[in-house]
Amino acid sequence: MIRKHHFLYIAIATIALSAIYLIVHNMPEKLPYLNEFEKNIQNVNPQQLDKKKVHLYFADKGNSFLIAEERTISQSHDPAEFGKTIIEALIKGPLEGLMRTIPVGTILSAFYVTQDGTAYIDLTKEVKGRHPGGIKTELITIYSIVNSLTLNSYGINAVKILIGGHESMTLAGHIDLRFPLKANMLLIR
Repeated sequence: MIRKHHFLYIAIATIALSAIYLIVHNMPEKLPYLNEFEKNIQNVNPQQLDKKKVHLYFADKGNSFLIAEERTISQSHDPAEFGKTIIEALIKGPLEGLMRTIPVGTILSAFYVTQDGTAYIDLTKEVKGRHPGGIKTELITIYSIVNSLTLNSYGINAVKILIGGHESMTLAGHIDLRFPLKANMLLIR
């Protein structure tokens, strides 16, 4: 009697193990809908998923103050990449109702951020050569850049502006550019 039960247990165990073996080895490697999902995920850059509302500072109609224009831009967790995106948006100009602050034809040549949070921005010579001049316009141009960077980026607290790959005393003869600049809230309306 013990032998019959013993054979019965062995037979049930063998059938169960065989069933498990067949199920595991005959399962598809991945479900079809997961393959489609993985294909879509692989085509998405993680930085594309992060968007942030920022305030870009452009001149008012009288060129006397800076006014914020809200934009939604791609956010990078790297302050230098995020800063480049902000400057490139500033160079393109405002969307409506405000005045551009950076002369047409200006290109961002280089951008990097030091560990102490100082952004170094190198603009082509057009920023100086095509600038209309005047102390107020120069002030608006400089602080459009400085405020847009420092007030929107957690990793930037000061900005050093270079022109054509070199240090410049001023942009248009009035504002000292030899040292990094911090935000100027008095120009914002």
